[in-house]
Amino acid sequence: MTETVPQWIRRNAHPLTTLDPQAPLTDLAPLRETTRDATVVALGASARQTYELSAIAHRMLRFLVEELGFRSIALEGDDAGRLKLDEYVRTGQGDPRALLAGARSFWQTEEILEVIRWMRAHNERHPADPVRFAGVPDRPQQVAPRLDALQGMVGDVIERRLAEDTIRWHEHTGDKIVYWGGMAHTANGATRTLSPPSPPLTHRNAGSHLREHFGPGYLSLGLTFHHGSLPSRVPAPPADFAEAPLGAAGLDAFFLDLRAEGPDVVQAWLDAPTRTRLIGPVYDPDNDAAHHLSGDSLSAWFDVIAHCRQVTPVHLITR
Repeated sequence: MTETVPQWIRRNAHPLTTLDPQAPLTDLAPLRETTRDATVVALGASARQTYELSAIAHRMLRFLVEELGFRSIALEGDDAGRLKLDEYVRTGQGDPRALLAGARSFWQTEEILEVIRWMRAHNERHPADPVRFAGVPDRPQQVAPRLDALQGMVGDVIERRLAEDTIRWHEHTGDKIVYWGGMAHTANGATRTLSPPSPPLTHRNAGSHLREHFGPGYLSLGLTFHHGSLPSRVPAPPADFAEAPLGAAGLDAFFLDLRAEGPDVVQAWLDAPTRTRLIGPVYDPDNDAAHHLSGDSLSAWFDVIAHCRQVTPVHLITR
């Protein structure tokens, strides 16, 4: 009997036994072989508003730092230097909760605060081998585009800048880097289509520029989920979304190397154009299928998937 896609996923998946960021990392041991040759590992979430995906990313970040020598963390969407968070993790000066008040809203969570405090605790234990936030090196002067070209160029300019900042930081420091951001930016793809808005946005993303520069040294890891709340309810995905067979595998939380060998039906699923859920700050649960990434295949976008069957909201910082 031919193995089905959910059966193949279940056979090759590495179950995650806990979501506690402080718990032992033994269930992540297979990640060592998966990421051992990587210079940049991107943790790209399909939604930033979930506790579970944030906790999985934190545990993977810990593993990469503690077990594989990654020493710089790029938190996408803001500048940790501007916020003086990098100074805090290096010296302990400042109150990270207060400093996060000046950050973008999706950084203002207890989950991000816990990451920052873990970084500081790591540096206290290892003062001669600290972990740090990736900075924003001085950018070269660029010729400003014509106004009539701005609308079509702005997305590509942003994506290229995200990639170039990461590349220059690596060239400046030699550090191996964990890039934690949104799937729309980290997925490897020569083109991407984001819906909404309408008309959809279609252009190269940062992940494709990073893959072009680092080759196999750029590892794209997608963080996905099946259903839950953000706190708006999120229903089960449509049958043609990539998350449908991931959920049908029947596991609560796991990670899966998409480069593992499988039968023809699995390879066809991995290589076929698909859609995957992508939820930004504006989300309509009654039009769930409209919120997606498309334009390529699962195997083109990601080397590894970490999937959680059910998610709950992040914990917003209260002051």
